[in-house]
Formats: sequence, structure tokens, C-alpha cells
Amino acid sequence: MEALCLEAGFIFDEENPEIIISVGGDGTLLAALHYYESKLETVRFIGVHTGHLGFYADFQEHELEQVVAAIQNEKPEEAFKYQLLKVQIHFTDGRLKTHLALNESVIKRASKTLVADVKISDFLFEKFRGDGLSVSTPTGSTAYNKSIGGAVMHPRVHAFQVTEVASLNNLVYRTLGAPMIIAEKDTVTIELENADDYLLTVDQLEYFYDQIASVTYSLDGGEISFVNGRHTGFWHRVKNSFIGEVK
Repeated sequence: MEALCLEAGFIFDEENPEIIISVGGDGTLLAALHYYESKLETVRFIGVHTGHLGFYADFQEHELEQVVAAIQNEKPEEAFKYQLLKVQIHFTDGRLKTHLALNESVIKRASKTLVADVKISDFLFEKFRGDGLSVSTPTGSTAYNKSIGGAVMHPRVHAFQVTEVASLNNLVYRTLGAPMIIAEKDTVTIELENADDYLLTVDQLEYFYDQIASVTYSLDGGEISFVNGRHTGFWHRVKNSFIGEVK
């Protein structure tokens, strides 16, 4: 890949790139996103998958010449864009920390039941008890979210999703017990008990925090842009990943 790019006259600039080529799998692209998180407004991504086509890679490893051609012919204004999930952590001492997620963010405790108030735009919706809560974007709905019973959402649906992880439901404790599709303009705030063993995941990254007061999720995280070289339709990706050829 590098040799073909040099032959085409491209200049490698790791500090201030215009286009980022991710070679690997979807996890590799997520790692590239977080590495260049501060430059998402000015960069565009293109993915080369070394296995089966993923949800963020349009090319495979035997199609490197097509990757170069796509970059040469690309028009920035025609880039495909996906919304990012904004994750704001409010600490008990007043500190605020922000992360961005392309797939999902999960909040849970290391060894005990997660007990939390779930608010939708300041409206107290439920008291949750269970293993955790997962919040995903439409593009991330096919990842961990799907494995815990969440819905698969098309990226053109401007909304995000909250899915319960092993919720506790009996005559005393009740939760909705179903995935919730949250409108784009709403926020979800998870208010937590005082504990020192919270685990927060942001895509493939893991953070262990204590003194968390609450976590607020919204679709105010901006967007990630992809080179429009050979876009594979979302439902084609879903079928290729989970169903295969219908006999």
C-alpha cells in the first residue's frame, strides 16, 4: 500500500494528514479514529480490510490499486459521513471529561450490580439494575449492541440506541426490558451511585473511573468522513456479515 501511494505521488504526513488509510479490520479503523480524534473535521478515512469486508472498509487487500484510484479521484464534498456519539463524564468533584465513539459506549461495574437512574432529556425514565447499559450509534448497532438484543439501525436514521445488559426484572425491580431508540435532539443521562469500580468502554477503549456522578450521551459528537470511492450499501454489509448468500 505504501509503495503504491508513493508511486502515485502522495505525500505521507502523519501529523497533519488529509486522508487516513486504515489497513486491517474495523477495529483498526476505530483505533485510527481515536488516534486522530482531534482532527476529525479535516480528515477523511478509507478502509482496507484484510479479511472479510467490514462495516467501515470498502476495499480488500487484493484491491490496493483501486484504493489509490479512489483517493486520486475523490471529491471531499462527496464524502460519506457518520454521526459520532458524544460521551460526557461528570465527576463528583465537578470535573468533566468527554469522549467520542463511532460504535458504542458501555457503562458497567467491575464486580457488582449497576444501579442507576436513567434520564431522557432530564425526564427520569427508570431506575436500572443489572450488569450494565450500552449506548450505540446506528453504525455501531451491528456490533456489541446486536449481540445483546439491540436493533440494527440504518445510518441514515439520525438517532441513537440504549440497550440493557442483563437487567434485573422481578416483582420489586422493573425496567423497560427492551432497546430504546432515542431521538437525535434528546440526551440520555445515567446517574450513578457513589462507587470506585466503574468501567466505561468507548469503542474498543476501556477506562476505569471512580467518583463518577453521571454519564451523558448525545449525538453532538460531530461526524467522521469517509472517502466516497466505492461505497457498499449498509444492508449489503449486514447481509454479508450475518446472513451470507441465500440458497
